[in-house]
Amino acid sequence: MKAISLFLIGLLLLTGACAPVSSDKKEQTDKRIKELISQMTLEEKLGQMSQFDPGQLGGPENAKQAIKDGKVGSILNLVGAETINELQKVAVEESRLGIPLVIARDVIHGYRTIMPIPLGLAASWNAEIAEKTMAVSAVEAASEGIHWTFAPMIDVSRDPRWGRIAESCGEDTYLTSVMAKAMVKGFQGDDLSDPKTIAACAKHFVGYGAAEGGRDYNTTLIPEVQLRNDYLPPFKAAADAGVATFMSAFNDLNGVPTSGNEFTLKQILRQEWGYQGMVVSDWASIAEMIPHGYAANKKEAAERALMAGVDMEMASDCYAGNVKALLDEGKIDMATIDRYVANILRLKFDLGLFENPYTDETLAEKTLLAEKHKEIAQQAASESFVLLQNKNELLPLSNDISSVAVIGPLADSPHDQMGTWVFDGNKENSVTPLTALKAKLGDAKINFAKGLEISRTKSTEGFVAAVEAAKKSDVAVLFLGEESILSGEAHSLANLNLQGSQTELLEAVQATGKPVVVVIMAGRQLTIARELQLADAVLYAWHPGTMGGPAIADMLLGETVPSGKLPVTFPKTVGQIPIYYNHKNTGRPADYEQWTDINKIPAEATQHSLGNTSHYLDAGFEPLFPFGFGLSYSSFDYSNLELSANSMGTDGVIEVSIDLKNTGKYEAAEVVQLYIRDRFGSVTRPVKQLKGYQKVTLKPGETKNVVIQLKAKDLEFFNGKDYVVEAGDFDVWVGTNSQEGLHAEFSVNE
Repeated sequence: MKAISLFLIGLLLLTGACAPVSSDKKEQTDKRIKELISQMTLEEKLGQMSQFDPGQLGGPENAKQAIKDGKVGSILNLVGAETINELQKVAVEESRLGIPLVIARDVIHGYRTIMPIPLGLAASWNAEIAEKTMAVSAVEAASEGIHWTFAPMIDVSRDPRWGRIAESCGEDTYLTSVMAKAMVKGFQGDDLSDPKTIAACAKHFVGYGAAEGGRDYNTTLIPEVQLRNDYLPPFKAAADAGVATFMSAFNDLNGVPTSGNEFTLKQILRQEWGYQGMVVSDWASIAEMIPHGYAANKKEAAERALMAGVDMEMASDCYAGNVKALLDEGKIDMATIDRYVANILRLKFDLGLFENPYTDETLAEKTLLAEKHKEIAQQAASESFVLLQNKNELLPLSNDISSVAVIGPLADSPHDQMGTWVFDGNKENSVTPLTALKAKLGDAKINFAKGLEISRTKSTEGFVAAVEAAKKSDVAVLFLGEESILSGEAHSLANLNLQGSQTELLEAVQATGKPVVVVIMAGRQLTIARELQLADAVLYAWHPGTMGGPAIADMLLGETVPSGKLPVTFPKTVGQIPIYYNHKNTGRPADYEQWTDINKIPAEATQHSLGNTSHYLDAGFEPLFPFGFGLSYSSFDYSNLELSANSMGTDGVIEVSIDLKNTGKYEAAEVVQLYIRDRFGSVTRPVKQLKGYQKVTLKPGETKNVVIQLKAKDLEFFNGKDYVVEAGDFDVWVGTNSQEGLHAEFSVNE
């Protein structure tokens, strides 16, 4: 290791850092932090509270000078161990106090080995594989000098028009909470000082996924009951899992921007939850309180963010330029600043940066794209795929097919299959479906025609070659969807149909009479009702990452079996949005007996509302596909639903069991899902809520008794005043998705 400053050596010796680890590590760290803060000037404290992109600092030499002067505590968007070590050396060896930088990066779903987008990972319903993918992301990022990622994004997201739904785990609070814990554990491991781990960041706190109209950065209006019951639990799960940092969001929540929101950041996060980690703002979100109309200027924005509890400011300079004046005016006190600096220093100590500030510059070559990492990426992709349709069991493709037409703009698009928010993945490392199918079947069996240059292409000049390829093949496989740039931050859409002339391409191929398989790669759920009519089989592959091609090829050819389940509801049309399974009921709930179809209304009908229910005349009340839906090449039978008791107390437990049998001919995994309904409450309750699940693998003909525990605590909700488990009657369903399942009843007693 290179030398560190004489001050820091003295400090470490003083606090016993070079001696055996103290039995009370926290106490020792707190002493070291207190000693450091006592030595710091106000400018150095504000430096620790400031994070910048290197470009904002005016180039490499200016950045080094700012770091040397103690004006920067963290750098983001810098990669490469050699480059990072160079700046770290300035911080550790040339700055007055030798405090190391913490280097941050958006490592969202992979670093060099790119995993499926988080929405795809959620479709796996496999927390273990989610944890593994984030552990791979961490070790790869760490090998290039990254200490901290701005992930996981655990905003509950119910509007597919919002581009960032791709980064989320979908619409359900419970599933998102499960995935939040797994991803935090994957990034952070058991010890943040382990050089193979990085600090995670729970974002965006809070409500950002409910942006009005699905327009990014937009207003969110969320009543407190809904905020606490639907949007906060995943963040509480992350906090309980020991997430190192939180990020305040961009959005205005009920009139108060979240980066200046004392209710969420101070009352809930700090006081109610007792969270002691560090809070960073989102990019310039403190300064953005000015255009929000919540702060008149940077000084006022700094005051509001400081009062709310944001420790570190990302990208903007409201703190650096205004804290001294705020202190002089008595609007904040030095104890507050010291507390925030302590939170930042504690993160650096927990990461082991004081003892090991530098990264081994030989690590990356041995770490990036390791074979084990690619195996995990391929498994994750495979488990994320959701089979939506499979007429006449077209899939898996028969072994004796003589030729396959591979068609579409995403069949051989290595960049786009990686998905949104990929900074460090290289398209050269992506294995596309075309490449993988050629490797499996040989060039002679593949007839490839792109059809469209990209997903947005409107020209039909490539259709002739695509139709010809289909005609001379036994089956046509079309790879459709959206390019990676069409989802993600600031990429909201009002129209969720396939872009360009993709549907027309599908129509032209379908007209050949050949069997048609459609594989859709996308960052969100799309409105694909027309495509379902034209295709025999539809496999939803999301944006599957580096190893998406081999995972798709294996599934098409039957070497793996689909097990993914939808983490979001698929609307028939954009006009149904928002549509999600765990909605509230109305006084006139919809059902088929009272559904009025627009096509059945006679001419000059008398205007009336008697007997009408809550639905759209032109789209009904059901989605295209429900939450939790997903087919398999095999089939499963659910039977013998039993409860260990018909009632329990408010601190009790009921075991819910069913027999699950694989009645098909393939070994396959099924996600057994448990939903409940609280029939009556002091505030209205959702029509269904996911409260547990198990992913079970069975051989053909095998039966397994699946038991899921349902605790009374799982029924708790916020009623506007307190968190309560209320006595009453409940329904429980166990089944294959949110619309199907065996039903039983139980009660909770006082």
